[in-house]
Amino acid sequence: MDIQQTDFPGLMIITPPVFSDQRGFFKETYQQIRYQDAGINDTFVQDNFSSSSSGILRGLHFQIKRPQAKMVFVAQGEILDVCVDLRKNSPTFGKSFSITLSAENHQQLFVPAGFAHGFYVISPQANFHYKCSDYYFPEYERTLLWNDPALEIDWPVSSEPILSEKDKLGLPLSESEIFETL
Repeated sequence: MDIQQTDFPGLMIITPPVFSDQRGFFKETYQQIRYQDAGINDTFVQDNFSSSSSGILRGLHFQIKRPQAKMVFVAQGEILDVCVDLRKNSPTFGKSFSITLSAENHQQLFVPAGFAHGFYVISPQANFHYKCSDYYFPEYERTLLWNDPALEIDWPVSSEPILSEKDKLGLPLSESEIFETL
């Protein structure tokens, strides 16, 4: 497994070994001991899977109480995955990180608790899988405004993305709740 530490504390790019032949490929998407050896000690309690069409933007979401660490990857298609550090005491507080994740590059992203997370679908269709370290609690979910200029996110959009109603109502960083003690 190849682990790349990013400039954001705890945020890691993971490329698992992929074994290919004429039949296709095989890869392990998670093995607890290997990930613990890489410094990922979160216990994942919920798996989620979403399927989205080109032009859909989901996020930027986080849970202000019961924050979730996430392990994310794309099973089909290609997305721009985006994280925003909302940990007040972090050296990268308020900054965004973006990476292209695809079925072809096999990369995973470990997103520690304390980040807002979202993605934009680049390919005609994308199937997105993510493991969460805590359950979903809608009463604690918050949405950061996807196009807040303060975040300096370079979304690959040529027109208005397709958004849910809650994503349209996201708050700019200056008005958002943040994580005081993570």
